[in-house]
Amino acid sequence: MTGPTVQLRKVTREDLPVFFDYHRDAEAVRMAAFTAEDPGDREAFDAQWERILGNDAVVKRTVLYDGRVAGNVMSFEQFGEPSVGYWIGREHWGKGVATRALAAFLELVPDRPLYARVAKDNAGSIRVLEKCGFTVTGEERGYATARGTHIDELVLVLV
Repeated sequence: MTGPTVQLRKVTREDLPVFFDYHRDAEAVRMAAFTAEDPGDREAFDAQWERILGNDAVVKRTVLYDGRVAGNVMSFEQFGEPSVGYWIGREHWGKGVATRALAAFLELVPDRPLYARVAKDNAGSIRVLEKCGFTVTGEERGYATARGTHIDELVLVLV
């Protein structure tokens, strides 16, 4: 892909205010579906990121788009499986940022199989995962805090 560059670097505490702003975006929260109970609770957000930053088993990177913080990508254990997740600020959607960031991240993380979970109606995130080699292996139903109801969720895997 051409255009502005997408780079990854280690997460710093200085990135957290940008992450927090992105995590409060109502449209992004609805699409992500499985989010914090109160995306506007800065204390809970900071506590969660303190746990993430202090956990060496979690690989976490800040996504930079043309030198600016655009989001984050990380791998972690979820339901006993090595998993990946990412959050890209809405202002960067539709520019290939998530796809390029995830592809670069997958070069850093050797774990295979690697799992991802996504709301079934989150077409953009499903496209990103599939472009990076993930395939749908199952469907589950889970409580989506951001929507206040149970929704269908796809389970994808990269082997």
